[in-house]
Amino acid sequence: MVRSIDVAVIGAGAAGMMAAASAAQRGCGVVLIDHAERLAEKIRISGGGRCNFTNLQARAECYLSRNPHFCKSALAQYTVRDFLDLVESYRIGYHEKKLGQLFCDEGSQQIIDLLKSECDKAGVVWRMATPVGAIEQVEHGFRLAAGNEVWDCRSLIIATGGLSIPPIGATGFGYDLARQFGLPIVPTAPALVPLTFEPKDLYADLSGVSIDCEVSLGHASFRENVLFTHKGVSGPAILQISSYWSPGQALSLDLLPGRDARALFAEAARSEVLLPNLLAEWLPKRFAQAFCAAQLDIRPMKQYLPRELELVASRLHDWRVIPSGTVGYKKAEVTRGGVDTAALSSKTMAAKSVPGLFFVGEVVDVTGWLGGYNFQWAWSSGWVAGQNA
Repeated sequence: MVRSIDVAVIGAGAAGMMAAASAAQRGCGVVLIDHAERLAEKIRISGGGRCNFTNLQARAECYLSRNPHFCKSALAQYTVRDFLDLVESYRIGYHEKKLGQLFCDEGSQQIIDLLKSECDKAGVVWRMATPVGAIEQVEHGFRLAAGNEVWDCRSLIIATGGLSIPPIGATGFGYDLARQFGLPIVPTAPALVPLTFEPKDLYADLSGVSIDCEVSLGHASFRENVLFTHKGVSGPAILQISSYWSPGQALSLDLLPGRDARALFAEAARSEVLLPNLLAEWLPKRFAQAFCAAQLDIRPMKQYLPRELELVASRLHDWRVIPSGTVGYKKAEVTRGGVDTAALSSKTMAAKSVPGLFFVGEVVDVTGWLGGYNFQWAWSSGWVAGQNA
């Protein structure tokens, strides 16, 4: 027997639950289908379990896409303030950690419960632990096999996410479906992900060392901590720049942001202090020792020639490193690339060539910065699709 409903949403994560609630609150009959047994695992583990659910500074400039203007409409239609009003209506306490990042005071389960409650109040039909099979376009919409059922729907919203963190259920389902209906895919890659180096390229004994650093690539630049690991580098600044990085590109690291290494050296030029000890006033001692040893012989400051100090100063402010790769989707917070925005309406999230088909959230070629931006994209794009499905 075929069951009929107005809207089917595939993917019960952040964007999917928002889309389902948005559509159901308009009076649509909605079924929400997900292959996972546990609801919204990505929300649950986010922000160290406290869910960095949005960012006060969310704006188009904080997102990567082939069309940098695409996200503007959805972000304007459903704003940070709109989601905060919803959070506050559930009396969920939250705080700003830094740089506009908002976290739950108690835990990420509060956001999951909020979204589930919004769906339940609006009458959304749940189908968890339900794999989706064949999907086809029919006269008045779509027909899909879901578990032991077959559903006919007028509109179909795809909120299946990207390839990041496969252990919690990530798959390429959304991309495959887009291809099935003739929509182009921008090549995908891990984003917000630690970077790796060949053992010879970094200092093997620096694992655990953290540095306040400005990391740049082209026009993108982020100043936050860089953390050395056994395989390479991580930390907020590296995760941010990783979304812009492609294999073979060199990163520029300013190890003394806001300071002038040349002026520091000039003040100590006639002293007996060793160069690593001088730099240890501003850099972790282990790092200062390893960095200096890689540049030149360790001597008292007064024994260096001006050109030697100039070389070290230049490298302190522009240390060029070429990562060998990333640690992959398993540790990536999001997926870069996805369904090409050229194939979608920025006002509705609908596919231009397939009436009634919508794509939202991470499956779309819109990737936010670290710090709550990707959740805001999920809320905004999901709400917009739900209003138009």
